[in-house]
Amino acid sequence: MTAAIDGDGRPLSLVRDSTGVAGPHEDWVWDRRYAENPWPSEPDHDLVDLVSPLEPGKALDLGCGPGRNSIWLAQRGWDVTGVDASAVGLAQASERASDAGVSVRTVLADLLSYRPEAEEFDLVVVANIHLLEPERTLLFSTAAEALRAGGHLFVVGHHLDDLGRTGPPDPDRLYTTERLQDSFPTLVVHRLESSPRRAGPGEPPLTDVVVWAERPG
Repeated sequence: MTAAIDGDGRPLSLVRDSTGVAGPHEDWVWDRRYAENPWPSEPDHDLVDLVSPLEPGKALDLGCGPGRNSIWLAQRGWDVTGVDASAVGLAQASERASDAGVSVRTVLADLLSYRPEAEEFDLVVVANIHLLEPERTLLFSTAAEALRAGGHLFVVGHHLDDLGRTGPPDPDRLYTTERLQDSFPTLVVHRLESSPRRAGPGEPPLTDVVVWAERPG
């Protein structure tokens, strides 16, 4: 994936997923999707489990979309910055945050060109951003560099086993524990494992890959 720009100067390279992959089209795919479809408001359950014991600090949500994880963090006292390439998604995040009585700082940026301040955040979240290599490693490196000593990185994505059920249709974009095991060389990885997730009524569970890592120091 490259940081392509369309004829109107809009970024086209963000790949997020719950149903597919965004790519270079004449219109901005995720602006349209966020505008036309309701989006989940519940945070990732593994994020809730892992972050709840932490003392709130500064959090960075890379690819925040309409803000389901950002808003949950802000409700628990975190100072949250949400980054996304979709202006529509960020507008929805701001509106949802206002409705919830909290504030989320938003940044409109392509994830591959965005460079946060180094060692600035106590928590970085990368939820359901499915990139091909080497862009995936680049994003994880950016996330790791943004962490302060003792800060935590949370990553979650769809498992390859769920190809055709959820996530992008390209198997190379999906996660496995083997694919991610060497992706965080500067961090201490406390958890890298498959995690079951509830699906629709009468459907077998889905599977996520979850990473929970810490910057030493």
